[in-house]
Parts: sequence; structure tokens; C-alpha cells
Amino acid sequence: MTSKPFSLRTRLNEFARVELAHLPTRLEAMPRLQAEIGGPALWIKRDDATGLSTGGNKARKLAFLLAEALGQGADCLVTVGAAQSNHVRQTAAAAARAGLDCFAVLEDRGVSDSLAYKSNGNYLLDRLHGAQITRLEPGADGKVAMAELVERLRGKGRKPYAVPGGGSNPVGSLGYVECARELVQQCRDIGIAPREIVVASGSAGTQAGLLTGLRALGDMTPVLGIGVRAPRAVQEARVFDLAVATADLLGCPGSVARDDVVVDDTHIGAGYGLATETGLEAISLFARREAQLLDPVYSGKAAAGLIHHCRAGRYATTDHVIFLHTGGTAGLFGYCDLFGGEMGLS
Repeated sequence: MTSKPFSLRTRLNEFARVELAHLPTRLEAMPRLQAEIGGPALWIKRDDATGLSTGGNKARKLAFLLAEALGQGADCLVTVGAAQSNHVRQTAAAAARAGLDCFAVLEDRGVSDSLAYKSNGNYLLDRLHGAQITRLEPGADGKVAMAELVERLRGKGRKPYAVPGGGSNPVGSLGYVECARELVQQCRDIGIAPREIVVASGSAGTQAGLLTGLRALGDMTPVLGIGVRAPRAVQEARVFDLAVATADLLGCPGSVARDDVVVDDTHIGAGYGLATETGLEAISLFARREAQLLDPVYSGKAAAGLIHHCRAGRYATTDHVIFLHTGGTAGLFGYCDLFGGEMGLS
């Protein structure tokens, strides 16, 4: 008997999911930004517009993670992130949608002591969605604290489901395998062959899932991750390991080669969550040229990387480059103190 050819759509449909996001997200041209900075034709994949609590990339991951949690009979979600975590905000929203409790462990990573950072933005939305928040002291290990919280909840008779930071495990990464399939079809429909896809690379699930999905489809479009936290070698290893595990879960092992994983770590600045001048410039340019809102932590730094490479001549003027917008708009309100004279704002 001959085996059936691998079908990504069929394989993805074998995994349970909960419909959380407004899909497909749009693929839009950015002609005014292109005219401003020069270089290739620029496109933006609007994963900031997934609809779950102001949108963002975590909605795709949580569709699969929440389905697994419900399948296991969970009565609450437990997760971890920074004080202005986009992931925690959307996890709290997903829990609220499903009628589950959400317990969130928030790390103090020394980003800011401002009132806005500690009480507004994503943190405000966490509370509005009903998340029960544990705030850690500086230097405390969030993963350890989350594991301890899970055990305490089990000891009380609860049925917690632990959602990893960023939703980035093989199950969560399926969300960006699905995004890859969606994006390939959109490019075919409008008749473009992208030279590269540029995306923020943090907890690794978005880049890993995207690469896995593209390669499973036989699409060799490069994906450039713009690192927001870890050095290049560390981040590339993290992305590759997760891509390998995701491909194994899908049943297409070996789809992603080590050379497929490329991360640019030169736009991190002083550290995770700490704004950079180039990131603030990118936020301003995207807002004023294309009415697109970025954040200083992820999408702003990724956009700074995109702008840098366009100006540096990485791409030909005949190329098409896609910026995958992972969201983060809510986080702007936690960083409102940054947007002053240096951007010409009052």
C-alpha cells in the first residue's frame, strides 16, 4: 500500500482548536512607508488585528493551546510573562472567553518603575479580563514560580493547564504553521513571491511555526527573525529546536534545516522591554505613514530591523518584503512616558 502524500491542511485539521481569532488577517501594501525609506515593495501581515483583546499573534497559538486545555478538562489557565506581556493579556482573554479562571505570574524585569508601566496597558487589560495576578520581586524566576503555582492549585483540587511563556511550545506553534499556509495562499492570490518575511523573534513560537509551515508546503521563502531578547546564537538554537519539535508533531520531520533559521540580534538595545531610538523612530514612521501601531518591545524593534535592512540595501527595489505584525498595541499605553519630545509629540 502506498502512503498518502503529506497535506498540511489535512494534518492541521487533525488538531483540536478553539476559534479565537478573526482570520484570515489581511495582507496590505505599505506604499507610503516604502516611499519614505526606499527599497522594496513593502507588505504588512496584520496579525495585530486578530481581534482577541485588541489583537496580536498569541490568539493563533492560544486557539490550539486552549483546545488542548479543554480536552484535558482544565478549569483554569496558568501562565507567565513580563509586567506588560502581550501573551498574558491574550491568555487572560482566552480564559475569559472559555469560562476558565486565569492565574498569571508577572516578572519584574527592571524595565520601568513608572505608574503607567505598572498599572496601564496590558496589565490593565489582564485585570479587566479577571486574571488573578502574582507579581514577583526583581530577579525571581517566573518559570519556577509558575510551576509552584500549578502545584498549589492542584493541591486545592483545581485542574490547571500551564500555558508556556509566549504560548511557545509545539502545540502553540501550530498557530503559525496555519499562518504560513494562509500567507502562502494570499501571496498566490495577489501574484507576489516574497523575497523575505520579517518578524519579531522572542519566545520563538511565531518564527518556528512560520518556518515549519512554509517548509512543510515546500515554500523556501526566507524568514528573518529580529531578536528582542537573546543573543543570536541562543535565539537561533531556540527557534530551530522548537521548529524541529513542531515538525515532528505535524508528522513532517526534517522539514526545517538549521540554515533556515536566521536571527538578527542587533536591534535589542539595552535589553528586553527597553526601548531603542530606532524602535521609536519605526513606531513613528509606521504610525504617520501607514496608520499602523507598533509597540516598543516587539513589533517596534522588528520594524526597526526591517527599516535598517531596507536602507542598507539588503533588498532590490523589485523585491517584495512582508512584515509580520505581531501586535502589541495595548502595550503602548504602558510606555506612554516614552512618547515625548524626541518624536515631536505633545
